[in-house]
Amino acid sequence: MLQYILNKAFYACLTLFGVVTVIFFLFNVLPGDPAQMMLGQNEDSAQIAAVKAKYGFDKPILTQYLYYLNDLSPLSFHSHKSEDYTFLSKGKYTHKKLFAISNTTMVIKLPYLRESFTKQGKKVSQVIGETLPNTAILAISAITIAIIIGIALGIVSALYKDRWLDKTIQVLSTLGMSVPSFFSAILFAWIFGYILHKYTNLEMTGSLYELDDFGERMQIQWKNLILPAIVLGIRPLAVVIQLMRNSLLEVFNQDYIRTARAKGLTEFQIIRRHAVKNALNPVVTAISGWFASMLAGAVFVEYIFGWNGLGKEIVNALNTLDLPVIMGSVLVIALLFIIINIFVDVIYGWLDPKVKLE
Repeated sequence: MLQYILNKAFYACLTLFGVVTVIFFLFNVLPGDPAQMMLGQNEDSAQIAAVKAKYGFDKPILTQYLYYLNDLSPLSFHSHKSEDYTFLSKGKYTHKKLFAISNTTMVIKLPYLRESFTKQGKKVSQVIGETLPNTAILAISAITIAIIIGIALGIVSALYKDRWLDKTIQVLSTLGMSVPSFFSAILFAWIFGYILHKYTNLEMTGSLYELDDFGERMQIQWKNLILPAIVLGIRPLAVVIQLMRNSLLEVFNQDYIRTARAKGLTEFQIIRRHAVKNALNPVVTAISGWFASMLAGAVFVEYIFGWNGLGKEIVNALNTLDLPVIMGSVLVIALLFIIINIFVDVIYGWLDPKVKLE
């Protein structure tokens, strides 16, 4: 297991290095001047030059890239006399000095994602820390709906194969997979948040935390979670239904299922003790992929429902060319994908003893 974890950690570092390289050069060659976006329409040449010097936009692209790697690396180098834009020269984070050579000190620290261009020097880690929990709550709620209802309907569909109930479930699941999330979000918001508002008491838009009626304090509005969670869970729900049905039908044809039936076990006992666990491997794969995608932002759903999550924050950052927020968010998303994939590999070993962690 230790060897497996070390191998995964090594490949994770290589993957993150590739992601860092791609997103840095991709977003730094985009048209548009971040300095002008930050200053608005009242900028002058002196102000633009000052902002470029502060954030290092006046340096060669390769130098900016090396500075960025230095900020992200847990082991970084800091020049005593340098007044560059990296966080160490400003004392933004606590760090531990390892050793010094001439004017350069090597320190160990947490990765630094820099500061937002548009939020008055607010750290990117703070921006992500404020929005990612909202996205996580939304994603967990949506995937929970998909798992519970999807597995149940998949089992029902397999038990009633080729009957009207099975065909009805298949039509609904196919429809759920084919309808885009943004269209479902608009439709649900209009129907349940506007037309049926007096019956559902649900709003078209709203986030998890909102000001109370007196505007004095923030309070949790759980009802605002209902519509976006349902909309976000529709497509993974449809996938889980299809995978669970097909996988369960394959398991039903196995020899050990016929043996269990010959022993006199009821259909419920066969499903609970033998069939479901062995049919879950493809479902786990789908769930892990969808959950990682949901944590990636669920951009359309969050933006349409006004849910203050990471997806909405990424859209706002793209509109204002807030490069540190965009790049930091993409890095966090990549890290989440890697962690979830490792976790899924461990679950495979539990579900199927034939799967070896090598």
